[in-house]
Order: sequence, then structure tokens, then C-alpha cells
Amino acid sequence: MPRRPSSPIPGDLCPRLEAARLDTLALLRAIDQALLSPRDLPQAELLQLSELDADCAEALWALDQPPGAIDIEAMIRDTLASLSLLPAARDAVRARLSSHPMVSQLESAIRPKLDPAEAYADIPSDDPLNC
Repeated sequence: MPRRPSSPIPGDLCPRLEAARLDTLALLRAIDQALLSPRDLPQAELLQLSELDADCAEALWALDQPPGAIDIEAMIRDTLASLSLLPAARDAVRARLSSHPMVSQLESAIRPKLDPAEAYADIPSDDPLNC
């Protein structure tokens, strides 16, 4: 949906959300492919990461809603807060998995291969690349 010039939505919000979701997806896929045992998984850190990723997914969905359908200022405030916390959340997961170097190697190999459309996985939309 085209943005009006007076829109309070930062112009870089959509690309930042997409990149954040892809960075998180690469880490999660790396963890999955590393075939770690359940006791090796940092449950609390993964929960926080999942919640922040869900915030980003919700923001991408919200950006596709008609004007006036959501409180855009609140969405932007909450989204920017989540985006600021995401790098540390991913780092916390990585730190807890530092004894499994395969995760880092897999993540580095997976991230460049991700299709940008994958940032929109699980987001209902008629046009998922409409940012």
C-alpha cells in the first residue's frame, strides 16, 4: 500500500522488519539443522526471541492494513522497541549455544540463501511484499 507523504511510518521500517525476521529465521533454522538435544536449547532465550519475532510479524501485517484500522503511533512505538531488543535476544541465544559451533556455521550459510519473501511466512496478506 503506498504511503502518504505525511505518514508517521519511518521509510526504513519495512526493510528493517524484513531483515530482522530473516536474521531470526536463519538462527532458528541453524538451531534446527544442528540437531541439538532439547536440554541444549536455551528455552527462555528462545521464548523471548520468538516473542520479538512475533512482534515484527504483527507489524508487517499491520503495515498492510487500511488507514485508520490500527493505532499506527502505538504500533510504531512498540515495533521500534522490539526491533531494538532483537539483536541482543539473538546474541543471548547464540551465547547459550556457544558450545555448539555448528549453529554459527549453519546460520552464516543459511542467511544469505533466504528468500526475502520468507520474512512474510505466517503473515496473512493478499500481497505479502507490499511494503
